[in-house]
Amino acid sequence: MTGPIPPLDTTPGALGGPTDLTLTPAAEGPALRADAARNRTRLLEAASCLMAECGATNLTMEAVASAAGVGKGTVFRRFGDRTGLLIALLDHREQLLQAAFLTGPPPLGPDAPALERLHAFGPALVHHERDHHELILAARTDPRRNYAVPAYRLRHTHVMLLLRQAGVTGDTDLLAHTLLATTDAALVHHLTVGRGMPLDRVEAAWHDLVDRVAGTSS
Repeated sequence: MTGPIPPLDTTPGALGGPTDLTLTPAAEGPALRADAARNRTRLLEAASCLMAECGATNLTMEAVASAAGVGKGTVFRRFGDRTGLLIALLDHREQLLQAAFLTGPPPLGPDAPALERLHAFGPALVHHERDHHELILAARTDPRRNYAVPAYRLRHTHVMLLLRQAGVTGDTDLLAHTLLATTDAALVHHLTVGRGMPLDRVEAAWHDLVDRVAGTSS
């Protein structure tokens, strides 16, 4: 999720921190009426089509309103501003990723050893950030906010828990931040597009870092 920060439901464990987590849906206010929910869906569908045609940087509230056949004020009331619209577009994509690593099949989801889940998590993030880099970067209006949004907080807590469950010692809080930094959308785009680096090389670097942090590198 990318909206207001929701609480993370955690269960204290023997390692002095949470051992499991689920994500509470981002605060959307009271449940939307059926007609309001349909309007929101129509606006997001229109925005998605426009973004595919003109790119996230050229997406405007006026164009979305026109494409959806509503007044501009309707779009502003629903999303607040352009950043709110971009965040809403990201939200659905983020939910799919979260479902994969929280409840999906192994090795990314539960029922796999922690180290295997860590190895699977990096490539999943790299692909997500690459596939949605334009939308992600367009939604970043305040760099200081990047680390406070629920999506990042959930990823960080997830990696930190897996490190602990894998028996990694040291400051797992900072180690989790360090690992996640290698999957950032701007960096992935720079490496794969700016420098022409193969994606499998970026993924291999994640596996190497995980093995080094876990002390399993040969």
